[in-house]
Amino acid sequence: MMSKVAHGIVSNMRSILPRLEASVKGGLLAVRSTSKNTGLTEHFTLDEQVVNEELLQYEEGSVERMALENALLGVLNKVEKVPIVINGQEFQAKEELQQVLPYKIQQPIAHYGHAHRVLIQTAIDKSLEAQVKWDKTKLSERIDIWERAAELIAGKHRYNIMAATMLGQGKTLRQAETDVAELVDFMRINPVFLRELANYEPINGALQDCRNSMRLRGLSGFVAAISPFNFTGIAGNLAYTPALMGNSVLWKPSDSAILSNYFVFKAMQEAGVPHGVVNFVPAEEMTFASVVTQHPKLAGINFTGTSNVLKVLWQLVAQNINFYENYPRLVGEGGGKNFHFVHPSADPEMAVACTIRAAFEYSGQKCSSCSMLYVPESLWEDHIRHPLLKVTSSLFVGPATYCDCFCSAVINRRAYDRIYMWLRYILQSPSCQLLIGGTCDKQNGYFVDPTVVQVKDLDNIICREELLAPILGVYVYPDDKLKETMTKVAEINHGLAGSVFAKDQNFIQEAYEAFRFNVGNLNVNDKSTGSMVGQQPFGAGHMTGTSDKLGTPHCLLRWTSPQVIKESYKPHVNIYYPYMQITEQNQGIIPLDSEQKEAVAQDNSSFVASSDEDNRPI
Repeated sequence: MMSKVAHGIVSNMRSILPRLEASVKGGLLAVRSTSKNTGLTEHFTLDEQVVNEELLQYEEGSVERMALENALLGVLNKVEKVPIVINGQEFQAKEELQQVLPYKIQQPIAHYGHAHRVLIQTAIDKSLEAQVKWDKTKLSERIDIWERAAELIAGKHRYNIMAATMLGQGKTLRQAETDVAELVDFMRINPVFLRELANYEPINGALQDCRNSMRLRGLSGFVAAISPFNFTGIAGNLAYTPALMGNSVLWKPSDSAILSNYFVFKAMQEAGVPHGVVNFVPAEEMTFASVVTQHPKLAGINFTGTSNVLKVLWQLVAQNINFYENYPRLVGEGGGKNFHFVHPSADPEMAVACTIRAAFEYSGQKCSSCSMLYVPESLWEDHIRHPLLKVTSSLFVGPATYCDCFCSAVINRRAYDRIYMWLRYILQSPSCQLLIGGTCDKQNGYFVDPTVVQVKDLDNIICREELLAPILGVYVYPDDKLKETMTKVAEINHGLAGSVFAKDQNFIQEAYEAFRFNVGNLNVNDKSTGSMVGQQPFGAGHMTGTSDKLGTPHCLLRWTSPQVIKESYKPHVNIYYPYMQITEQNQGIIPLDSEQKEAVAQDNSSFVASSDEDNRPI
C-alpha cells in the first residue's frame, strides 16, 4: 500500500502541471503539437504511484530467510575476485588487496586492487567517449533500464547484495535489508522524478509567434562518484543518479564495501546500462581525487562521507578552477553532529528507545547516527538514566549474521584506532563521566561496546565533533536553561539530522525556529536515523554538506544542464520600434519591390573584385 507521505509528495508535484497548463493558452498539449522539433524533448503521462520497497521479515522457515542463508554461504565459500571495469573491459591491479569481515578479520570475502593514475586517466577517456552517445539516449530508454534494475535488485540480486553487505560491512539482517530496499527505492523513484522534470515547459504565451521548450542535457564532462562504506544504497545512488541524467561516471567505491558495490554494478549492467557509462574504479583515495580534479573535463563530484574529506575535495577543485572547461558541480553530504533534544514534556520511554536505536544501530556508523542526547534535569535521574543504561548494557554485540545481534564490529582497523583514541580521551577528560561501556577489543574483529558518557561542559569536543562510533554523549541541562541550551546546541551541533521529543506544541514550534539551519532534517518524536527515499529526503546543514536532498527532483537537477529552445514562427523584419516613429523612408531608404530586387541580383556589374578595387580610375 502506498505511503500517504510519498503520495502527498507526488500529488503536490503533479499539481504543478495543471497550473502551467492554465497559464498557457490551449494547454501544454496544444503547445507541444505546434512544435516542428518534437524529438528534442520528451513528455510522460504521470499515472504511476510511488511506493517504497516493502521490507521483508525473514521469519524462521520463510522463503526469504532460506534464500539469504544460501547467499551468505555462497559469499563465505568463495573469495570473489573484484576487477576494475572500464568500458566493459576488466583489469587486475598488480598489488592484490582483500576485503575481510569486520567481525572476523581472518576471513576474506573479496580480492581486489587499486587503479593506478594511468588507468584512472583511461577510465576518464572512455567515459567521455561513452557519454556522447549516452546523452543522446532517449529519457524513456534510460527510465526503462532503471526500472528493470529496480526489479532485478528487489528480486534476483537482493540476497547476494544483502549477504555482501552483512558480511563485508558488518550490518545486521535488518540493517542490510533496509539498505537494499533503499537502493531499490532510488532506482524506482528517481525515474518518477525524471518524468516530472521532463514534463516541465517554459511559459508559451504567444503560440502563433513562437514556441519555448527545454531539454535536459547531461553535463559536458564526466562525473566522479566517491561512495562511502556505510550504505550500499547510497553508494549505488551516487554513481547512477548522474548517469540517469545523461552523464558518464567514474565510480570509486569504498574499499570496505567493495563486494556489495560490485554486485550492484553487475546488476546495473544486466539491467542494460551501456559499457563506459559507469566505470567501476577502485582506487586509493588521494590518487583518485588528484587525477579527477586535475582533468579539464571534470563536470562534477558526487560524494558522501565525512565533512573533512568534502573540504579536501573542494580545495582540490578550487586549486584547478582556471583549468576546467566547466564549473564542476560539487554535491557532498557528511554526517556531522546529530542530536536528540528532550523536552520536560517528552515521553521518556519513547526518547530512550529512539535514542538507543539511533546511537547504536550499525555501531553508530550511519551518517545520521545520534551522538549527543540533551536531557532536562527533571527527567534524567528518575526517568531516563536507568532505562538508558540498563538497555544499553543488554545489547548483544557480535557477528553480524547472528539474528540476536544488535550491532557488530566497526568497519575497519582505521575506524577502530580512531574510536580507541576517543575512548582514551573520555577516560582522561575531567568534564566527561563514563556511565557504561568504554571497552573494545581487536583480537578477532574490531569490536567496540556501546558507550554512554555524561558530558558536563558543552564546549567539550565530545559535544561538537562527529564521532561515527557507538558512543553517545549525554548533557543534562537545567530546566530553567532550556532556551539557552537550545541556542548553544544550534551553534555547536551542525549535522544531517536532529530530533526533538516533546508533547508541548509551543516548544515544538520554538524548536522549528531554533534548529532551522543547523540540521538538514528535523524530526519530531522520532529518531534521527531511518530516513526513507521520497518521504524524508536527506541532506545536511551548514558545513556538513550541500543539502541537495538525495532522492528528490532537486538532486536530479544538479546533474543536468538544461537547454532552452525558442522556435520562432514570425521572424522580425523591422528594426525600429513603433514608439520611435521612424520608417525606412524617413531615413532616405527606399525599399525595392520584388522586380527590382531580382534585377539587382542578376546585375553582376554592380560588383568589383576586391583585388581590382584600388586600381579603378578616378
